[in-house]
Amino acid sequence: MDKPLEKLDLLQLAFGDGTPKKAFFTALVVGSILTSINHGDLILAGEPPFWLKIVLTYCVPYCVTTWGAITGKLAKMKIMAQ
Repeated sequence: MDKPLEKLDLLQLAFGDGTPKKAFFTALVVGSILTSINHGDLILAGEPPFWLKIVLTYCVPYCVTTWGAITGKLAKMKIMAQ
């Protein structure tokens, strides 16, 4: 991490250091909880919920976890650069 902050690779920040694995497991847990809260009544009634809403329910926690990891890495690098 000896690159200047201006030349950081966003893909490295998003996909390095195990971030995708952490984001995946967070999305799996949080997405499942939110799916059961938001669509549990439909699922239990035997009706299929709208698939796009389910996909988004899992994508949002994945993106939030990834964004949090990126901003955390940037903050750490900024402190280390001082």
